[in-house]
Amino acid sequence: MARFHKVKDLCVDVMFSILGPIATNVYVIDDGEGVIVVDPACRPDAIMQMVGDRTVDAIFVTHRHEDHIGALADMRRLTGAKVYAPAIEANVIEAGVESKFGLSAAACPVDVRYHDGDVLKVGKTSWKVIHTPGHTEGSSCFYLKAEDAPGAGLPVLVSGDTLFCSSIGRTDFEGGNMKQMRQSLRRLGQLPDDVVVLPGHNMLTTMKAEKRTTIPYYAG
Repeated sequence: MARFHKVKDLCVDVMFSILGPIATNVYVIDDGEGVIVVDPACRPDAIMQMVGDRTVDAIFVTHRHEDHIGALADMRRLTGAKVYAPAIEANVIEAGVESKFGLSAAACPVDVRYHDGDVLKVGKTSWKVIHTPGHTEGSSCFYLKAEDAPGAGLPVLVSGDTLFCSSIGRTDFEGGNMKQMRQSLRRLGQLPDDVVVLPGHNMLTTMKAEKRTTIPYYAG
């Protein structure tokens, strides 16, 4: 059985599990009316254990890499939830992905192709899409303001592989671009200090911490 972690003091309930050979953070977000799974990396059985008896309404994909969508097709089949993915990368996801590292993702239909600035409404929450290319062409983050959620806690940024705790996503893979990454980091640096960052890998962090170190170091 996979180990689950609950994140406290947010404006929405968040649980996550660290799954797969590259230790991907898979999130289950619940506002009491809608449930979102973010980046189903692998082990659909473990993700479904985290979901429990709740109904999944949406599956959010931050980018096309197989360590983030390895269980996407299975989760769509098991839950019937709509898949939300970057419009730029939707065709790749629908064709299936296999890498030289031996990881793969089965072909999966994309139900909603989102763009920069779109607002994705699930349950009582409204998530703003922030397109942050650099790791891949379509890499995106999901930003939830406290006033756009039912809870009385802190705002949230699901950052995928753009921004980590004290680091950033690699830009040397196909589709990566360091110039674009710098621009994306500067854009994220405009968010409020109290935003809690839920990254695709490694520890959770805050915008206040990353604006002091990571963003000025990498973005200049």
